[in-house]
Amino acid sequence: MIPKIRHLPMNEELRGQAEVIRHIVYSENGQDLTLIAPWKGRDLPLIIFIQGSSWNTPNKDFEIPMLSHFAEEGIAVASVGHRSAADGHPMPAFLQDVKCAVRYMRANSERYSIAPDRIAAFGTSSGGNAACLLGLTGDDPRFRTDEYPNESDAVCGVVSCFGPTDLPALFRWHSQFGDMRKAYAAYFGPIPEKWSDVMRLCSPVEHVKPGRSYPPFLLLNGTGDAVVPHDQMEALYTRLQEAGADVRAYYVDRAEHEGNFWGPQVRQLIHETLRSWLAAT
Repeated sequence: MIPKIRHLPMNEELRGQAEVIRHIVYSENGQDLTLIAPWKGRDLPLIIFIQGSSWNTPNKDFEIPMLSHFAEEGIAVASVGHRSAADGHPMPAFLQDVKCAVRYMRANSERYSIAPDRIAAFGTSSGGNAACLLGLTGDDPRFRTDEYPNESDAVCGVVSCFGPTDLPALFRWHSQFGDMRKAYAAYFGPIPEKWSDVMRLCSPVEHVKPGRSYPPFLLLNGTGDAVVPHDQMEALYTRLQEAGADVRAYYVDRAEHEGNFWGPQVRQLIHETLRSWLAAT
């Protein structure tokens, strides 16, 4: 007897379906982003994701497998590229670009079905530094370019994984392992007398001020991280706590930089936190 052919329901609402759209140029300087876009929906929340790259050229595809799960739930993700310090673009060029990307997505919210009031930031390593600065310097004129002048670059929440927060302390720590002058010139510009000022300008701990309003923060750092020691996370956590901000911080036990940091519980915590921040009110 031939088995009976069975039936399955169709996916009328296209739930869980998404596509990857690459090479969306967001700036006149040629920088682009990769958008992971749900197939169906209007006013979708958006995560601006910045992959760690030592402030050089991010690999925008590195975390696509993890980030795609957000899009499956109706949350769009823009993995953002930025100018590279290794190519002659010292700080704060990376931050100017990432802020420009936020404004671009707001300016094109109808085109990409984005809810302009529900944009959060998520970054790793140097991208975590950028995400923290997005949260702490929304619409700061020191970091704005002329593109999309009518749009805000503020975000409604920040997740930072092993992100540098105190650059003078971090670079002093790395200096014990070798001569850092070439790196200093790449990151902070050709004039040594200005290095300390640029380091402080791009240090999230320097932007936390009592009495100001900040979006919620989630900070994570491995206790075995030899690239960005966990005292970097502790420094920003303490400053935000003292300023009365909404901040949570987690040690990831014995985790290194990237790699074994990404346990299931870490990914679940980040996913649930961002989803809660971006939920429609």
